[in-house]
Amino acid sequence: MKEQVNKADQAKENQLALGVGNYKLMLIGFAIIVAGFLLMTGGGSKSPDVFNYDMFSWRRITLAPIVVVAGFIFEIYAIMKKSKKQGQ
Repeated sequence: MKEQVNKADQAKENQLALGVGNYKLMLIGFAIIVAGFLLMTGGGSKSPDVFNYDMFSWRRITLAPIVVVAGFIFEIYAIMKKSKKQGQ
């Protein structure tokens, strides 16, 4: 009897904190965040004497921050989503 309890305790210790599906969703959320930061890149000037207005494009000022925030919201969802129990 004691051996069965020890095996059950050991099985609980070996389980991940989140399910595999949660980790997959977290990777997708991370990719969305990275895509948002990539959308922010560019728009710089090669010469410090010349001002480049491409820095203020709609993509960098509006779209990229929305994508990054959406990625963080998706990450919260991925963490909070209840995973399916194994064996069912």
